[in-house]
Amino acid sequence: MKHAALRFLAFFGVAFAAGWLGSYVQRSWSSHSAVQLQIADSGAASARLANLSSAPASFQEASALSTPTVVFIKNESTAQYSSPLGWFWDFDPFGSRGPSMSTGSGVIVSADGYIVTNNHVIQGAEKLTVVLNSPKKEYIAKVVGADAGSDLALLKIEAEQLPTIRFANSDELAVGDWVLAVGNPFNLTSTVTAGIVSAKGRNINLMKNQFPIESFIQTDAAINPGNSGGALVNAAGELVGINTAIQSNTGSYTGYGFAIPSNIVRKIVTDFIEKGEVQRGFAGMEVRELNADELEDLDLNGSALRIVAVVEEGPAYKAGLRKGDVLLAVAGHALSGKSDYDEHLAYLRPGDLLDVDWLRAGSDKKSASIKLMSKQDNQALLMKGAVSSDRLGADFQPLNASDLAQFGLNQGIRIINIRRGGAIAQMGLPNGFVVMKFNGQAYAEPEALIAAMERATGRIQIQGKDPNGTTRTYSFFSY
Repeated sequence: MKHAALRFLAFFGVAFAAGWLGSYVQRSWSSHSAVQLQIADSGAASARLANLSSAPASFQEASALSTPTVVFIKNESTAQYSSPLGWFWDFDPFGSRGPSMSTGSGVIVSADGYIVTNNHVIQGAEKLTVVLNSPKKEYIAKVVGADAGSDLALLKIEAEQLPTIRFANSDELAVGDWVLAVGNPFNLTSTVTAGIVSAKGRNINLMKNQFPIESFIQTDAAINPGNSGGALVNAAGELVGINTAIQSNTGSYTGYGFAIPSNIVRKIVTDFIEKGEVQRGFAGMEVRELNADELEDLDLNGSALRIVAVVEEGPAYKAGLRKGDVLLAVAGHALSGKSDYDEHLAYLRPGDLLDVDWLRAGSDKKSASIKLMSKQDNQALLMKGAVSSDRLGADFQPLNASDLAQFGLNQGIRIINIRRGGAIAQMGLPNGFVVMKFNGQAYAEPEALIAAMERATGRIQIQGKDPNGTTRTYSFFSY
């Protein structure tokens, strides 16, 4: 396993960490499922946690409450072991396939056997075995739901009267609060380590997929491989997060770990139980954080987000927002960064309203309610008018009016969903590249451009714009 300096690694890998992470809780916390999750009373929690900013004399009670709810998970799969001679025509005659086992942790969230863990803990599994803390009884687990975007999964075992974790409101967790990491590192079951919350709302670019959710709790409690899917609890023994990743150049603990906030965990668990998949709401826009100069130009003191893309006819577009507008607050709360926006969006489902305060250059602050759409509707809008080419290995989409205005063009074809191994990928064109001319000819329809590209031979030249608007020319002899 290769370790780059300060490389973010998951605690636990499937088949020697192949990809290492190959692998949202309405705030009312109401649940419509038959499964009842234990939720800490906010008032009682405040009383319990009033003195937790100072070091407690002992973590014995918190450990006793949380340890029985954390389980050991064994992932059995079949792995391909390559020979030193490499692959030949997608076949390695000297390689072999054999059994592989990796381990991780999980947290019992219902007395009848629902267990939450990380998606990367269970990915690729042919058999999942759950071992209780006490007694050391084993159960075969089935996957209820898994989501790469949040790196969460829900398992179910056939059992009754199991000890369950109590969910705390992770919004109430503060930097400096004491926390415990409970899990099974290095196959050492029932290990508890202590530390503090070092930061909240961390985005560490861990989730390598199209719709990631990243707003991690950062802690210095020692977390190691095998802790993935385990519990991060407060000094009252209540769940504040699911341990997910470490920052390390050795693969083991070197200072910081990261956990998914319990509020996001609870929402996703509810989605899995009720729907079998995560119910994510999409606003139809992309945002980025403003830098210091941009904030000064707008005479803003705090953080804000710039809208860098708006899907035409999407929810944000219908609510009046456009590219270049600035988001100031969501649901009445000032935004501390993009991860704060992502986390709030993670709590909402299709049909829910996202209330935003926003600003457009030269005008006063405005407010809008954005009715969120489903992932399917979002994808349909993103693919509107797109034509696919299997031979070229990509989809081709005409620019809409707002896109044309953005790029300053009269016509253009955007290349999207580039598939690995296809001709477009081999050319090195970036996803979202806008073709202005192909071999000196401009094209208004995707079908015409595809036909020209598929039959072209000899010298080829493509002129267009990168997603950021930079004009580029690519030349090839043949492909």
